[in-house]
Amino acid sequence: MKFVSVRTMAALLAAPALALALSACSDSGDTRQTAAVEAPATTTKAPETTSEAKPAIDQTTTAAADVKAPEPQGSYDVAEVATEGALPDLWLGDENAPVQIVEYASMTCGHCAHFHEATWPELKRRYVDTGKVRFVLREFPFDPRATAAFMLARCSGDNYYPLTDVLFKTQSTWAGAPGDDFLKTLYNTVKIAGFSQEAFDACLRDQKLLDNVNSVRNRAADKYGVQATPTFLINGKKYAGAMPIEEFAAIIDGME
Repeated sequence: MKFVSVRTMAALLAAPALALALSACSDSGDTRQTAAVEAPATTTKAPETTSEAKPAIDQTTTAAADVKAPEPQGSYDVAEVATEGALPDLWLGDENAPVQIVEYASMTCGHCAHFHEATWPELKRRYVDTGKVRFVLREFPFDPRATAAFMLARCSGDNYYPLTDVLFKTQSTWAGAPGDDFLKTLYNTVKIAGFSQEAFDACLRDQKLLDNVNSVRNRAADKYGVQATPTFLINGKKYAGAMPIEEFAAIIDGME
């Protein structure tokens, strides 16, 4: 499988912001969206009717008692899902929790940002912090800007989750920056994690890291048929879309 080089990705990062901002939360096959993360030849092409990840239900008007667990869109071996790929998994929660959640996300996906702002804090408080869920975020970038953001999160070490939270919250600022200003805006966003300009540049020049991020994405597409973000594998069962906390609760409580 051929991955793009760091030099090629740098050129793509400098492209006009409009082309990169068109990245939706589903894999449409548009080469502008996937140039930095070429899909493997064996990946099944999404049908034309494939929609992007569904919007979250309004959590202020939906009663938990009225919500039923959605039907999964696939089921996979739990142990296989938990097996690390090219990058180590950075799990949150109890290692022996009865429920494991793997999220595949793109840093430039609006639905992913909505999940991490509106649902993730309550999911973490209610299930991860109480030892009921073991959670991991895995990379599924749809465009070069998302790839760069994930690379920097990986380079931040112990700040991986705090930095991804910041990147999701400020997504409209750095992801939508004009081409000439993108890297400067991204640097100003992530420097709170301790990046110097030299460390920032070195991270984005790391070819092995770029290849590994691409490998995580391609493995998800090949093994689990991931096409939209966010996609969650909950004890091996696949759910695509930024589900509200009530749907997560219905799924998790039914597994305990």
